[in-house]
Amino acid sequence: MSQTQYVFSTQNTTRYRFPTHTNDLVMDRADAQTSEVFIVIMEPGESPPLHTHHDTEQIFYVLEGAGTLYIGENQHPFAVQPGDVVRIPPQTFHRIQCEGNQPLRYLSVDCFVGGRPPDEPTWESHVRAVCAQNGWEFNSVKREPMAVR
Repeated sequence: MSQTQYVFSTQNTTRYRFPTHTNDLVMDRADAQTSEVFIVIMEPGESPPLHTHHDTEQIFYVLEGAGTLYIGENQHPFAVQPGDVVRIPPQTFHRIQCEGNQPLRYLSVDCFVGGRPPDEPTWESHVRAVCAQNGWEFNSVKREPMAVR
């Protein structure tokens, strides 16, 4: 019988470096029924492509840096800074860009509508899907355990 984990450290993560940003995985979706948690890090000027999640509501809590959140296909801009909470409803096009000369860091909590996606039941399967969707080579996305920083 597996033991349920209740506490997840943001100091012991697995880092995934995509071409447009970094995700430090805190809690894999495989460890929960309806959520996952990671820290997003973007260097100055970086931004993931405009995208949407059909099965997920996202909550961001900005930790460091400054950025611009773009919402909708017309990319309406909203400034974000430390202490801000951002809500991205399901099926909403969005992207966030790091502004200024320091990295933007925010905690992202994904809340799955209807439970964990059956076609992407783990973070690793999600990473594979994101790579395929964006034309990125999965094996080039560096995955490394990150100890206390």
